[in-house]
Amino acid sequence: MTTSADPENAWKPTACICCATNCGIEIRLGGPDGRRFEAIRGDKAHPVSQGYTCQKALQLDHYQNARDRLTHPLRRRANGTFERIDWDTAIAEVAARFRAIRDTQGGESIFYYGGGGQGNHLGGAYSGATRRALGSRFRSNALAQEKTGLFWVRGQMGGPGMVDDFENCEVAVFVGKNPWQSHGFPRARVALGNIAKDPKRSLIVIDPRVSETAKMADIHLRVRPGTDAWLLAAIGAVLVQEDLIDAEWLSAHATGVDEPLSVLAKVPVAEYAAVAGVPEQQVRATARRIGRASSVVVEEDLGIEMGLHSTLNSYLQRLVLFLVGGPGKPDGHRPAVPLMALTSSGPRPASAGPPRANVSPVVGAPIISGLIACNVIPDEILTGHPKRYRAMLVESANPAHSLADSARWREALGALDFLVVMDVAMTETARLAHYILPSPSQFEKWEATFFGANAFHLRQPVLDPPPSSDLLPEPEIHARLCEALGAFDESDIAPLREAAAHGRGAFRVAFGEAMAMNPRVSATAPVVLYRALGPTLPGGATSAAAIWPAAQQVAMTHAPSLRRAGIEGEDTELGDRLFDTVLASRSGVVFAVGDPSGRHAEGGGRKVNLNLPEMVTELAGLALEAPPSTPEEFPLILACGERRWFTANALIRDPAWRKKEAAGALRMHPDDAARLGLSSGARARLSTGRASVEVEVEVSDTMYPRSISLPNGHGLEYPGDNGEVLTSGVSVNELTSTEHRDWLAGTPFHKFVPARVEAL
Repeated sequence: MTTSADPENAWKPTACICCATNCGIEIRLGGPDGRRFEAIRGDKAHPVSQGYTCQKALQLDHYQNARDRLTHPLRRRANGTFERIDWDTAIAEVAARFRAIRDTQGGESIFYYGGGGQGNHLGGAYSGATRRALGSRFRSNALAQEKTGLFWVRGQMGGPGMVDDFENCEVAVFVGKNPWQSHGFPRARVALGNIAKDPKRSLIVIDPRVSETAKMADIHLRVRPGTDAWLLAAIGAVLVQEDLIDAEWLSAHATGVDEPLSVLAKVPVAEYAAVAGVPEQQVRATARRIGRASSVVVEEDLGIEMGLHSTLNSYLQRLVLFLVGGPGKPDGHRPAVPLMALTSSGPRPASAGPPRANVSPVVGAPIISGLIACNVIPDEILTGHPKRYRAMLVESANPAHSLADSARWREALGALDFLVVMDVAMTETARLAHYILPSPSQFEKWEATFFGANAFHLRQPVLDPPPSSDLLPEPEIHARLCEALGAFDESDIAPLREAAAHGRGAFRVAFGEAMAMNPRVSATAPVVLYRALGPTLPGGATSAAAIWPAAQQVAMTHAPSLRRAGIEGEDTELGDRLFDTVLASRSGVVFAVGDPSGRHAEGGGRKVNLNLPEMVTELAGLALEAPPSTPEEFPLILACGERRWFTANALIRDPAWRKKEAAGALRMHPDDAARLGLSSGARARLSTGRASVEVEVEVSDTMYPRSISLPNGHGLEYPGDNGEVLTSGVSVNELTSTEHRDWLAGTPFHKFVPARVEAL
């Protein structure tokens, strides 16, 4: 075991798991057992984050050495407690229960949720094999709680794949986003500081709250909660009415331009600005700054994705970008060349094409990017419908806590015939499972982070799993389940294993033939690769086998970009060169560099479609729609999930990690606090149409009047020093409803929850 007493190899490169930016970090082990994360620092060798990290990464020891770590497979007893079992028993019994449901009710009644916690997505690449072995079709994950409106808009509009360039853009616009805390792009705080300090550049923030990013902004449009659609429409209208659009770019690279432009041309800017609570001249100044910039980036986040008019907001922010020809301007965007793209089954080759589109079997909700909206899943279970979901496999996810309306989710999960959870910790969802199949943590196994397009970080283990534990990485669990289900056997693997022993070239030929001729191999390809190719990979990197076909496909479609990044080789071997480079790069690698001429802006000949009839109709309807309001019983607007200094995702369950704001206080404007007789530190009762909870109050002039906010990541169950179950702060999803959602994408309106506060 390497410890701080071993200075030559003390610092271990890996990545942070607190947000999707996944900054490269280095960890030094120490402590009495050599397993504590004694020190953490940014990894200067990481090609994207370059040594940058925020304060949240420094608390990762609270994740790695948490008290609620799972160490052995568990089976639920009749009385609700769990008993330890061995893996052979667990795999055999889980496979048998799933098989029985598949054979009697059909595989479509088995629902898959998850695909990996943050920085833990590589294992999810293997879940597709298990799903196909079960005949499971329907699936979802946390992206359908947040991003499906944006995904739908992107899919309908099309256009080039782009990476926002905050290092060089002249104007950066953030809509419902506070990157100082939520990040979302590399070196966020450094980039924000550089923009704010440069008089030639501008930072524009649209947010009801005076966030840390808003305080730095050149223009802060303090929009009234729930009225973002009117504000974005007004900005687009100014661009059209004052002829600030890039007509030349639109003519060459867009279709369906006339329909949205005709609506925007009629928008009464002054009236829409008044609805949004923003001075008309500030709206016009914002539009002019965007329209006249040499380069502009517009990025949204949960502030509008979980707000009223969720999908329309995503459409309007992209419409603004396209109207000014944003993708065609230098320094605003770079071409995106992802090696793997995240789906509900985890990563898949980026060139694999869109998943099959359809609707959910009971509610008839649209399936977007392969995902069913999280808010409709309980309705798909709690019914007598013959096609209801009867079983679930939950992988590295916690829907009982992280999705809207936790009480209804607990009811739905309890109504299932069978629930299996694969996870690291005893989560709220795991407590409801029939079987728990535990995995090593993100730091005890080979894993990957790849959200930064054009870069990939394959991470080797920092330390071994806990002593006396009995854990299996997710790829091994999926492989064993497929074998137990009879999806493939040794006769399918043996020829491929023999070919792999003769080198990568021989394996490529044998695998291609097997995919074409053997349906068992093609159906379970990820786990077949894991069994056949995985053992040949250096350093025990067996789980990296799923990256190999992705590397082959990217090499075929983006060879020039790979070569500009320094990946050399003949066309037939370029994919293997890329794969070997990924395997060898301990701190990650930038594997693709886009065309410097900017021709990528044309999207390979694909034109952007601006005419989305559903969105154009909704946009036109704003003129007749009453501004949002709250009922008399719930006069305040609760925004759930505010990002703060010590909130991240819910992976760090130990509340001791929070060095500030431990209670996760309810923030409110001073005027509201005075009216209610409250002050900072006071206790109050917060009520919504779904539930009531007790909260601590923090008075803050950063809040918009008559709006309140709670942070994300609180209210988790965690064992105390004596084993008792404790909770810290409020779980916001106890207060939210599955019915309060966007009409198209189903995303919840977490940023506009009618609420009431009463002093205790």
